[in-house]
Amino acid sequence: MTTDLRYNVGAFILTHGRPDRVLTYRLLKRSGYTGPIHIVIDNEDSTAEEYRAKFPNVHVFDKAAVARTFDTADLSDNRKAVVFARNAAHALANELGYSHYIELDDDYDYFSTRFEVDGKLPYARMTDMNHAVNITLDFLEASGALTVAWAQGGDLIGGLGSSRYAASLMRKAMNMFFIRADRPVEFVGRINEDVNTYVTRGNRGELIFTPIHLVLNQQDTQSQGGGMTEVYLDEGTYVKSFYSVMMAPSCVKVGAIKGAGRGTNRAARFHHQINWRNAVPLIISDRHRKA
Repeated sequence: MTTDLRYNVGAFILTHGRPDRVLTYRLLKRSGYTGPIHIVIDNEDSTAEEYRAKFPNVHVFDKAAVARTFDTADLSDNRKAVVFARNAAHALANELGYSHYIELDDDYDYFSTRFEVDGKLPYARMTDMNHAVNITLDFLEASGALTVAWAQGGDLIGGLGSSRYAASLMRKAMNMFFIRADRPVEFVGRINEDVNTYVTRGNRGELIFTPIHLVLNQQDTQSQGGGMTEVYLDEGTYVKSFYSVMMAPSCVKVGAIKGAGRGTNRAARFHHQINWRNAVPLIISDRHRKA
């Protein structure tokens, strides 16, 4: 049985150059999502006609025009990055009359739920995504958050013993964003735009959350052609992570993750590291409230 959607919500899949590998489109259908799905591409995509042939709702935005509306944090004219589509989606959502919208990448394998069962933390593939969308948007409304995201598989490393699972809620949002159409989220920085945005907006007191129990699984960033793959291969994760250091040097640094590679010779990989005590105002427990 599929739950009815209680919100006027549209799903926007952001993609570029891989019309044959929009995994997320099929996943939404398979997971029980019954709302409208839109494919968002840019006017610099040479495969636009292939997208139109394969999908019913394809929207094309002017990439150079969107680039002039926000801070890319550099002087590069390389626009092979998802941030332009992230910022274009807001205008599309309003144009189409949605009250809320979801931004998704194109390479998700599955959605799941994670809850403690008999001292373990198993996952169950999502079959009623409408229900998950409803409760996520309920939380977005009740919390007053700027945006809410679903967790990624790596957020639950350590299982029941991890500090993130114990907290149940993270002060970040990456990859898949639930947003109100009347409350725009301006993403910043040409690359690492999700981290750039949640540290700069969080630093100013905006509420940005990821509940830990709803999870997306994404293909390895550099395993597919097109999309952001070329940017990551050309510039590396050190440069990618350093955009967030530029945005918030008081709370972000670049560090090495040991053994993050593949195979027997797993070398260290550079990644951003956030000092959360310096990053966002702390939310104090109600037990400290004066009567």
